Amino acid sequence: MRSIYLDHCATTPLDPKALEEMLPYTKEHFGNPSSAHAFGRRAKTAMEQARVRVANLIGADHTEIFFTSGGTESDNMALMGAAYAEQTSKNHIITSAIEHHAVLNTCKHLENNGFSVTYVPVDADGLVDPDSIKKSITPKTFLISIMHANNEIGSIEPISEIGLIARQNGIYMHTDAVQTVGKIPIDVDQLCVDMLSISGHKIYGPKGIGALYIRKGTRIAPLLYGGHQEGNLRNGTENVPGIVGLGKACEAAVGNLSLETNRLQKLRDELEKKIAQEIPNIRINGHATLRLPHICNVSFQSLLGDVLVRELDKMGVAVSAGSACTASSTYTSHVLAAIGVPPDLIKGTIRFSFGKGNTQEDLHDTINLLVDAVAALRGSTNLDNHNTYTKGCC
Repeated sequence: MRSIYLDHCATTPLDPKALEEMLPYTKEHFGNPSSAHAFGRRAKTAMEQARVRVANLIGADHTEIFFTSGGTESDNMALMGAAYAEQTSKNHIITSAIEHHAVLNTCKHLENNGFSVTYVPVDADGLVDPDSIKKSITPKTFLISIMHANNEIGSIEPISEIGLIARQNGIYMHTDAVQTVGKIPIDVDQLCVDMLSISGHKIYGPKGIGALYIRKGTRIAPLLYGGHQEGNLRNGTENVPGIVGLGKACEAAVGNLSLETNRLQKLRDELEKKIAQEIPNIRINGHATLRLPHICNVSFQSLLGDVLVRELDKMGVAVSAGSACTASSTYTSHVLAAIGVPPDLIKGTIRFSFGKGNTQEDLHDTINLLVDAVAALRGSTNLDNHNTYTKGCC
């Protein structure tokens, strides 16, 4: 039985070229980039080259890239860093009801420490209405944080429009772009953002490394205290091998973005078409067109998503029942609840997410195995007389 990996939103395999560039910095080029000698200078040069590569992927200046341990730290650094820098004069944040928990739980922490947070709703497609952002602004608002695209359903938010509202009101704009960087074109100036979060392992880089874009002039207080690293904003000896791997992954994404986006969207669209044709009583979640090309989120009536995930896993197909950060718990998707998916369908939801290793053969085998798994779990292969929920692109 061969394995089919369709959980690239959770993590991606490390690009062999990224690993190749990383390895020398785990062995012979082991210097501390803060050291003045040749070993340190070599590590520093590699780190700064990676900084340029990350910046090039999002249209930023390399001096605006600050390395972190990943997307969660980047989100925390953006929200808490801005909060601590502004706390003497302003204390209000605007975010959405469907953010990743790295943002939501940080907001809850800030609420417990004297800050006020407005959680704007989304529509049935998972989109934030920019007017709801505008109406939520108060004289105390210092930050708006809206994710670029949702990690569960893939809907792409109107960040440029929201960012412009923020700019016109003198408010910082942050976006969690962990799921979009390297998947769709990004330009920080076009998005009108002041901060943007990146995670290495979502774009075929190593785990344990990420970055935060911080526009020049944005006031951020550090979360860590120690040396002088990362412009005194993220103290601690840098993870040079991870940074090198992230840089190489970003360089690879720049060179193949358009072709890969189109290829993945064709696979995703065919999967959804076949599911709608072959399996009754389903609902496809997310916006029909304003959606990441590689994500397919489907709710199956009369099934439990985690049970279907385990059944597919036995067949060699790896998918998820929700966000990887919560998939192993009894968590009920706040994202699906926010877009109005009925509770029974929320429980029967799984997410397919394609990546650059997936093929047409993977798609066809997955369809066949999924049809068999659903039929077996529902206890019947003859459900043609039932209704099919086809919200979205079907």
